[in-house]
Amino acid sequence: MWRDADFRRLWMGQTASQLGEHASLVVLPLFAVLTLNASAGQLGVLRAVGQAPILLLSLFVGAWVDRWRTRTTMVLTDLGRSLALGAAATAGLFGWLGLPALLALAFAVGTLSVFFDVAYQASLVRLVERDQLVRGNSALEGSRSAAQIGGPALGGALVSLLSAPIAAASGALFFALSFLSIRRIRRAESMPERLEHPLRFWQRIHEGLRFVAGDTVLRTVCLASAAFQFSYAALMTVYLLFLPRELHLSGTVVGLALTAAGPGALLGSLLAARLPSRFGHGTVLVCAAALGDGAFLCVPALHGSLALTVPALLAVGFVFGCGGQLVNVTVMAIRQAVTPNGMQGRAAATITCVGMGLTPLGSLVGGFLAQEWGLRTSLLVTAAAMMLSPTAMALSPLARLGRDLPT
Repeated sequence: MWRDADFRRLWMGQTASQLGEHASLVVLPLFAVLTLNASAGQLGVLRAVGQAPILLLSLFVGAWVDRWRTRTTMVLTDLGRSLALGAAATAGLFGWLGLPALLALAFAVGTLSVFFDVAYQASLVRLVERDQLVRGNSALEGSRSAAQIGGPALGGALVSLLSAPIAAASGALFFALSFLSIRRIRRAESMPERLEHPLRFWQRIHEGLRFVAGDTVLRTVCLASAAFQFSYAALMTVYLLFLPRELHLSGTVVGLALTAAGPGALLGSLLAARLPSRFGHGTVLVCAAALGDGAFLCVPALHGSLALTVPALLAVGFVFGCGGQLVNVTVMAIRQAVTPNGMQGRAAATITCVGMGLTPLGSLVGGFLAQEWGLRTSLLVTAAAMMLSPTAMALSPLARLGRDLPT
């Protein structure tokens, strides 16, 4: 697979794009907290605005992607995100980057990211054979792990040591590199057959919703994803306040703590290429989700010096990244295996909409809990809520999947 030049271009482009995205996810909240002194409620609103396009646009994007070339979609969205962050960097240099500008930027980048993510999930099926899906997803998710290693650290360090405009400019550079790489893909995509009487746009969306709702495996993936994404969004809103304000960590150390998920996710990507075929896809899913999500239950107990808290945060992030990546790769391979080629974009978008569509509400709930209950109590409650996802999978047919991918 690695000898294929087009797959390497997709891998390189996706790596650069994810690096820019993960850097931006840290830059905007840290800029709001450390520079604009944003309150817990304002931080929740900022994160919710950036996540709102997932709920508002995913279904439309899925119907769009199933009819157009994924390469074209990814190239245009990379260009758009690069221009948006470049404009933000310019505005920051002139002192115009206040909270309203951050809200507009977060929504614009979030909208373009929805297009890119749905297209990239559908692109692999059009580039490789079915028996290469697990290996291909493992490689692509490994690149996302590498982005998780460098992105948060880069974003946190640039905001803390230099300025938010420079941090935004770094994200623009990575999206530009992704644009240059993906546009060089030459292989013709195996496009779905065009119907003689194509369905209307709303009919295509309804067909995707009905397909996912009618499949037991995909329906369970939706429910487990929704439970995880809602709880995780609430937890991260509290977590980004807990680290600097309760543990008194600098922006650089916060970025370092967030990067710990990267090495763990890299290990998870490597394990995902082997463990499901050895122990069974269902066993790996439930165990990895329980281990990764449960790691955050240790964080509310942290007190004391940096010599104790920072290694503990790194360990929690590593375990979470490893377990989460095992789940991501395995679930994506299962979803791609049970979905017809002409339904890939809509299936991915439906699961994204149902799962990640709850993240804006989760971010708002996290901000509300932090204000009303305090940071430590809110962190414990949201960490406990994350265990709903592995519980849902353990009680579903997903837990009974064997070593072979379902058809």
